[in-house]
Amino acid sequence: MAITTFSNINLRTMEKSKISQPVPQLPVEDVEKAQKYYSEKLGFEISWIYPDKSIGAVGRGDVAIFFAKTNQPIEPNTHWIFSEDVDLTYSECRDRGVDIIEQIENKPWNLRQFAIRDLNGHIFYIHHDL
Repeated sequence: MAITTFSNINLRTMEKSKISQPVPQLPVEDVEKAQKYYSEKLGFEISWIYPDKSIGAVGRGDVAIFFAKTNQPIEPNTHWIFSEDVDLTYSECRDRGVDIIEQIENKPWNLRQFAIRDLNGHIFYIHHDL
């Protein structure tokens, strides 16, 4: 039986397929309510919902988020979202009554950012490089 080794393969020059960013799947109490919140408050479009309403998705630009119904206590997730114009995104959130838990400011780690909390307690840091 022959054994394949990788000692003669340069992994840095090996052809790689292009992949995209991961899509979070957030636990929620009610998938339809989550979709409505993200649509009305955060400007996402409702992408789809499974017939039994146990899972669904929203999207905005290159960002997609899945929601999965849970009957367990929700442990909030934290995510970071890049914005081309973080000040405009902040204004959109403020004007739509989103729960802003950290006001927009320049941070010492060279980001301009703010943080929001959704209706299920999930936290999103929305940022732009300085």
